[in-house]
This record gives sequence, C-alpha cells and structure tokens, in this order.
Amino acid sequence: MDFSSVLSPTGTHTIGKQFDFEAGHRLPGLPPEHKCSHQHGHSYRVEVILTAPALEKPGFVTDFGALAPFKKFLDTELDHHNLHEVLPFEPTSERLAQFLAGWFIQNLQPTIPGRLVAVCVRETGRSWARFDVAGQ
Repeated sequence: MDFSSVLSPTGTHTIGKQFDFEAGHRLPGLPPEHKCSHQHGHSYRVEVILTAPALEKPGFVTDFGALAPFKKFLDTELDHHNLHEVLPFEPTSERLAQFLAGWFIQNLQPTIPGRLVAVCVRETGRSWARFDVAGQ
C-alpha cells in the first residue's frame, strides 16, 4: 500500500507526561471535623501538557527527556515532604497545579520548544485539579 498520498491535516500537536511523588499535607483552613484538616498523605500524579504549532527534529513537540528537570524538582523539593511546611500557600490540588505551572514556565519552558498548556494534579485515581495556562 502506498501511504505517500495520505495528506497531513493542519492543527496543533499536544503531548503529555506524568510524574509521581509522595507527600503529606493538611488543610488547616478547613473546619476541624473535615478529614482533610488533619495530617494525611497522597501518592500525587502530576501531568504536564505541552503544545507546539510545528514539530522540532526529529518530530517532537518537546523531547520527553528534556522534562527531566521538572521531575528532579518534584523529587528534591516535594517528594516525601509535608507540603504545608514547604509551600507558601495552603496546598490544595488546585493551588499546587497553578504553582507547578508557574515553576515550569519560569524554570523549564525557556529551554524547550513546546509551550505549557496545563498542569493536572491527581491526589487519588478519582480526584484531580487542572490549571490551564492563559494565552498558551
């Protein structure tokens, strides 16, 4: 079969990569009877979503290997920490997603061809928060 006649539609390429870390937290802003006001932990899963209007050689939005500094940041600064002790805000998943987007844009995005679209933070397999970057 000859595939040379298959036309490529126009559009945008998008990739995603997931990272994991373990951390504890509490949300003292909640009433004392709320279970999340007490110390507890999660196996967090963070997904970064990137896009690009054109692909870089050999056909990447961004080489997945170029995202290693983000994993290093998670491992060094958040993994096995109490998030309410290391972050300057009450560590809800929503705020954590926004914070991680900010870190990514400031520290990693200038060095890669893709642009961050969103960060999704999962506390469990059934609950998540997503922060969408404006203007990306």
